[in-house]
Amino acid sequence: LLPFRYIPPLIWGKSGHIQTALYGKMGRVRSPHPYGLRNTDDVTMLICPGIANHSEKQYIRTFVDYAQKNGYRCAVLNHLGALPTIELTSPRMFTYGCTWEFGAMVNYIKKTYPQTQLVVVGFSLGGNIVCKYLGESQANQERVLCCVSVCQGYSALRAQETFMQWDHCRRFYNFLMADNMKKIILSHRQVLFGDNMKKPQSLSDADLGKLYTATSLMQIDDNVMRKFHGYSSLKEYYEKESCLQYLHRIYVPLLLVNAADDPLVHESLLSIPRALSEKRENVMHVLPLHGGHLGFFEGSVLFPEPLTWMDKLVVQYANAICQWEKTKPHCSDAEQAVSGQE
Repeated sequence: LLPFRYIPPLIWGKSGHIQTALYGKMGRVRSPHPYGLRNTDDVTMLICPGIANHSEKQYIRTFVDYAQKNGYRCAVLNHLGALPTIELTSPRMFTYGCTWEFGAMVNYIKKTYPQTQLVVVGFSLGGNIVCKYLGESQANQERVLCCVSVCQGYSALRAQETFMQWDHCRRFYNFLMADNMKKIILSHRQVLFGDNMKKPQSLSDADLGKLYTATSLMQIDDNVMRKFHGYSSLKEYYEKESCLQYLHRIYVPLLLVNAADDPLVHESLLSIPRALSEKRENVMHVLPLHGGHLGFFEGSVLFPEPLTWMDKLVVQYANAICQWEKTKPHCSDAEQAVSGQE
């Protein structure tokens, strides 16, 4: 059971749209510049932000600041192409399930801090990436204490139809996210589409024209993103890049957090984490009625607090797992391998 409930602000906190809009516009209020000292435990929190996000986003800075004050070393993935001050050096960008760049960060941390244990955290699209990464290989779960995924949709293939519907304004959110994605891609236009660059043969100048007129993420994914990674169809791209087929292969403690009023994630997708949590003892699904998409603001009647319920939940869950890890009896590697196969 969770030690505390989520109580949204009185007037506007029960609107998923306002929660989502507030997150999208400001990220967090009075966002701090992270600092902090680690405690005696060597635990590193590996953080994967949402679509087109990076370490400078305010919600990431706020969360990192809180995690550091609780003694965690933090490493944040800057999605390839997302930072406006960093130019691409090759024709590739982050995708919905691109675990290779997250894996590179994990390997760097493991080599740099050989004794550190890991807590893996993903927000929205980042939740899909971290779950897919852990499930791709048992070796990827070595030294991982737990994983937390917040506000992801689990299956891009199942989500694409709902993302074109107008209920809860999902089609409008889709348009806004597609417009932002277009701007990022076009800011790297010369590297991604230039004649002197080694780009996929399936990617043509006509696809660049389709990018300009795209009004949904699915159109961008179909005309551009899947081709960078060699997928023959959008269906194949979404099937292979989603974490759905990998969730049952995760054996570390797994916390899946969604909000019932998330305007981006259709309620039909929530059957995925619900069913998984009913079958697997290592999985917990948390579904408050309110919170929107990465909102979960708390505070008085009108003004939200900088620190959200989501920030506190993730850190307190990690704290509980770290404490449990200290007290549980440790079995041999052979016993762990056997239990992992059950």
